Amino acid sequence: METQILDGKQIAAELREEIRLAVETCQKEGFRPGLGVLLVGDDPASRSYVTAKEKACDAAGILSREVKLPATASKEEILAEVDRFNASEDINGILVQLPLPDSSIEEEVLNRILPEKDVDGFHPVNVGRMMLGLPAYLPCTPHGILHMLKRGGIEAKGKHVVVVGRSNIVGRPLANLLSQKSELGNATVTMCHTGTPDIAAFTKEADIVVAAVGRPEVVTADMIRDGAVVIDVGVNRVPDDSKKSGFRLVGDCEYAAMLGKASAITPVPGGVGPMTIAMLLFNTVEAAKRQAAS
Repeated sequence: METQILDGKQIAAELREEIRLAVETCQKEGFRPGLGVLLVGDDPASRSYVTAKEKACDAAGILSREVKLPATASKEEILAEVDRFNASEDINGILVQLPLPDSSIEEEVLNRILPEKDVDGFHPVNVGRMMLGLPAYLPCTPHGILHMLKRGGIEAKGKHVVVVGRSNIVGRPLANLLSQKSELGNATVTMCHTGTPDIAAFTKEADIVVAAVGRPEVVTADMIRDGAVVIDVGVNRVPDDSKKSGFRLVGDCEYAAMLGKASAITPVPGGVGPMTIAMLLFNTVEAAKRQAAS
């Protein structure tokens, strides 16, 4: 069996071009979408993510404004910057890069973002609206996976999807969206997690397996059936002396072993990751349109 490689870079590039054209239309109508980014501390991975998002904004014509605070910044200082973004007419969407140096304040900081500017889709108001099937800003990674399936010619409707992982960022919202009666959903969904005694018993029955665990190659080739679609959300560093960096990136699935067995699979890197950034831009443009119309 020849396995279809779901190229997230290519699909995201198509989406970003559509977003760029939408931004041009916005500007002709007298407004420019703007994203405010708050980075606290100097975590290298966070810095890299923020830089990638800002470059994507620039390429799409979206205004990007970054505020950087030291790791020692107090909760009050962080909340004050969120408030400034909330009050700014030029900023339609707000991104607080996680993790924060003090993870105990993350919930309070995210909840401080106005729901109409919550382009990450993390605010309880947007989560609740999503759960009810109402218009909302959808979390970027789950939303990106839905579009990746659609543009890859893979229909979720009527399929059995097994989501491995129950995080509030990927697993839970994705399971909800896939189960909804919608163009991109209408699937039968099973969610597995660390409390599931035999995950393989479920994944072997799945038409589509989504791995969002955060552990390297935990979903092995013998855990999927022939012809299954595999969406690998994980990005994990594993030691590799042959690399200059001393490590290589692998997903939550045994990618090489699944080639020829899965009907379609996402690579790591270059799979789901680029879709996440594309959907952040998508949400920012949607926020700008809604705010301009209100």
